[in-house]
Amino acid sequence: MPKLNVVDLYHGDVVESFARAKQAGLLGVIHKATQGLNLVDPAYALRRSDAVAVGLLWGAYHFLTNETLAGQVTHFLSTAQPDEHTLVALDFEPYSNHTASLGQARAFLQAVRQQLGRRAVLYSGNLIKELLGNTVDSFFGSHRLWLAQYGTKPRVQRSWKTYWLWQYSGDGIGPQPQNIEGIPGASGHIDCNQYDDGLEQLSAEWAS
Repeated sequence: MPKLNVVDLYHGDVVESFARAKQAGLLGVIHKATQGLNLVDPAYALRRSDAVAVGLLWGAYHFLTNETLAGQVTHFLSTAQPDEHTLVALDFEPYSNHTASLGQARAFLQAVRQQLGRRAVLYSGNLIKELLGNTVDSFFGSHRLWLAQYGTKPRVQRSWKTYWLWQYSGDGIGPQPQNIEGIPGASGHIDCNQYDDGLEQLSAEWAS
């Protein structure tokens, strides 16, 4: 059974108590901040305050679309307001006919590093595997991989030796557990992630 210790959330997920979730073993939260050029998650700012207040690690992610790239970077950073303790992540996944290109994902990651002086985490699953194929891409491989693969045997694309964070369950698909005390989520499930080491190591790596 996977070890649930990090969750990723958006405004549609029901959150009752971050304190109870921490007591149940939760270490960190990565929350949607923005999508595309204009969308802002309305729960981001308040939940950030609540999670940080009880000592949880906090992160922000941007859902990339095929809209203007520079505007998306500005939109994300101005909304997420990342400090030195905030993990930043790029969500690169299929989105109908608005799916971003591999080049846009590359440019987004480059821009974030230029502006923050550190690399964002890359969240992706089948999309990055399909686009890179058997290629070993040193640029993408230099970013920590937050692997989306619902099941019990995570497999990474050849640019990585292993995942940094593994999203093993989401949308009610994948193994248990699918929620945690204090965060029942929508319809009884949330996006669940496993970090393989403990809090001390996760804290050291979180926003680096």
